[in-house]
Amino acid sequence: MLARNDHGRGNQEGHPHVTLTQHAPAPRLPVETSTDQAVLIVHGRDRTGIVAAVSAVLGKHDANIVSLDQHSDNPHGGAFFQRTVFGRPGLKAVLPQIERDLQDRLADGFELEYTLRDLSVPKRVAIFASKADHCLLDLLWRHRRGELPINVAMVISNHADTADEVRSFGIPFFHVPSSGPDKSAAEAQHLKLLAGNVDFIVLARYMQILSGDFIERVGVPIINIHHSFLPAFIGAAPYAKAKERGVKLVGATAHYVTEDLDEGPIIEQDVVRVSHAHTVAELQRRGADVERAVLSRAVHWHAEDRVIRHGNHTIVFP
Repeated sequence: MLARNDHGRGNQEGHPHVTLTQHAPAPRLPVETSTDQAVLIVHGRDRTGIVAAVSAVLGKHDANIVSLDQHSDNPHGGAFFQRTVFGRPGLKAVLPQIERDLQDRLADGFELEYTLRDLSVPKRVAIFASKADHCLLDLLWRHRRGELPINVAMVISNHADTADEVRSFGIPFFHVPSSGPDKSAAEAQHLKLLAGNVDFIVLARYMQILSGDFIERVGVPIINIHHSFLPAFIGAAPYAKAKERGVKLVGATAHYVTEDLDEGPIIEQDVVRVSHAHTVAELQRRGADVERAVLSRAVHWHAEDRVIRHGNHTIVFP
């Protein structure tokens, strides 16, 4: 689910209806990563010389540019975005000096914002799920096969149904029930589990609405998969709404979570054709395939820093 502001905070500590169950992890295969590459993300006001400045800094340190993508929404003072992957032997040792030089040339010289990340360290992710397991298990399967450059730190669910399956992947599983209108106690437990342990969160058909307080306090990006082609059919039961409306396409949308329900910046979307003959159950089955594909692409792109948020939309570099 997505997020809206929830002013009902309640007791943040020791609420009696919250239970916490951890299942011990089993061995898992390592995530495949690059050991000699880093990714640089640059964004700010467009002006002459940005690409040259980046190239000069990297060249100074004998770094080779592996790929470079850029976009300007207006070359005359508009917004500029650039993603650069570069590498060299022994990169880790020189990254601090590269970052100091980037600070001098980009942040101070061009007043640009930038992030620099060593690609040998995969991003840590927590997956939130409920009873529907198709998106959750698809992510875990892709992770085990080395198809996603992430480290799944934990799975958190308000139902215990998937505990054994998650455990079979070697992933820690936490059961945190969430019932009633006041979710503050459950969210307090979530924050304890997540603090300092994850770089982003994925809602893999997590059927709970996150409060604005949680979104602000957790301090990391949250990606949600919504089972419709937004902005159509916001909220619950989109397949039933789609059937009633008689649509010829159903789809899925992966987007960042904000306090506005199902209205965060869109990362990826896709659709599949349907007809009047399909029942709601058949729409759900066909839509589930799209949900899995869309969410896995969004997670992959975010994990590789291919997505840059700009206002309420995104720039996604291929």
